[in-house]
Amino acid sequence: MMNLTVLYPQPKNADQFESDYPDHIKLFHKKTGLPNDAKPYTVTRFAHGPQGKPPFYLMFSMPFDSADALESAMSSSGMQDVAADANRISSGGAPTVLIGQSN
Repeated sequence: MMNLTVLYPQPKNADQFESDYPDHIKLFHKKTGLPNDAKPYTVTRFAHGPQGKPPFYLMFSMPFDSADALESAMSSSGMQDVAADANRISSGGAPTVLIGQSN
């Protein structure tokens, strides 16, 4: 099992990010062909902790059955459009993209 994780840094304007993110997810569904009611991913918004504001605002995580499935998805033109939009909405800096393997 492979996991795609996208970490969005704290935005310059959280209200604007929250306004943009639903459209970004709609674009993700459209470009990947996922039905709007299918959510094979999780979205986590980070809260302030004992040390204050965390470096990341939001985490998107999605599992893939294999490295080949992940590679195929990431190299598609649709996912390239989604990545460009992720950069557009991430006003606090470029999102961090992590690929990991779970057992």
